[in-house]
Amino acid sequence: MVDPVVVAIVGPTAAGKSDLSVALCKRLQGEVVNADAMQVYRGMDIGTAKITAVEQQGIAHHLLDILDVTQTATVAEFQQLARAAIDDCLERRIVPVLAGGSALYVRAILDDFAFPGTDSAVRERLEAELADHGSGALHHRLAEVDPAAAEQILPSNGRRIVRALEVIEITGSPYVATLPEHRYVYPNVVQVGLDVPRPELDERIDLRVDRMFEQGFVDEVRDLLGKGLLEGRTANRALGYSQVIALLAGEISEAEARERTAQATRRFARRQDSWFRRDPRITWLRYDDPDLVEHALSVVQGNRSAAVGVVEVEEGPGAVDARG
Repeated sequence: MVDPVVVAIVGPTAAGKSDLSVALCKRLQGEVVNADAMQVYRGMDIGTAKITAVEQQGIAHHLLDILDVTQTATVAEFQQLARAAIDDCLERRIVPVLAGGSALYVRAILDDFAFPGTDSAVRERLEAELADHGSGALHHRLAEVDPAAAEQILPSNGRRIVRALEVIEITGSPYVATLPEHRYVYPNVVQVGLDVPRPELDERIDLRVDRMFEQGFVDEVRDLLGKGLLEGRTANRALGYSQVIALLAGEISEAEARERTAQATRRFARRQDSWFRRDPRITWLRYDDPDLVEHALSVVQGNRSAAVGVVEVEEGPGAVDARG
C-alpha cells in the first residue's frame, strides 16, 4: 500500500477479531499489535483466549506475554508500548493491525489522548478505602459524582474506579471529560468492527467459557497462583480468573465458577459493544460474512462501497467477539 495505514479490528469478546487480524496481515504484509489488556500477561492463556503460536500462522504479534502477573500496566504505559510497536511497523512499511476488545486501550492508542497527572497521596487514600470498603462502595460514590463514568466502569474494577475518583479530585472535572475525542494521532486509520447479534454472542460466550474449563483453565489459575497472581493488582481481577480463584479457595463450586464467568463476560461484552458503537468512524461487518476477509480488505483499502457485508447499526448495545 502506498500510504502507511493503521488498521484496528475491534468488537466485543468472542467475535473472531484474532482470526480476522491474522488473515488481513497475510494479505497486507502486516503484523498484529495486541490491544487486549490481559493478554499482556505471561501464563494467562486459556482464560484470555490468547492466540496460540499455531493460530498466529507465522504472523508477528506484538505486546503478548510481556508482563508477569505480579506487574501492573496502566493505560498510559500500554499506550506508549503500543504506539512504539505501531511506529516500528510503519517505519518498516509494515501494516500494523491493532486487535483487541479493550475499548479504552484502543482509543488511547489511536486517538489524541493525554493522561491527567497523578497524586500519590490521593491515590494511596483511595486505595486504602478500596481495601477497607470494597469496589462496590467506591463505585457508588463515583456514580454520585460522575454518573457517566460509573456507567462505563464495572463495579468490580477497583483500579479504574480509584483512578476515576483520583482524576475527579485532582482536576475538579468529570472523569469522562478526560476521555479522548474522536481525533486520530495517525494520518491514516481504518477501524473495522465485527458485529454479532446478541443471542449469537451470548451463545458464543457460553461455548467459549465451557471450552476454557475443558482445556484446563482451573489448572492454569492454580499454576499462576504459585507465581504470585494474588500479589498483582490487575491480573487477578481478569474475567474468569477471579471466579476460579474463588473456586480454588473453596468458596464456590466449579459449576458456579463457570456460570459466574459466563455472566460476567456477557455483561462485559455489552459494555464493550456500547463503547465501540459510540465511535462513528468504525465500519461494522457481520462476523459470519462468508466473504469477511475480502470485505474487510475492501474497507482497509478505501473501497467502502465494495464492502457488501457492511452492517448499518445504531448506537447502543449489540455485538461481541469469541476470542478477542
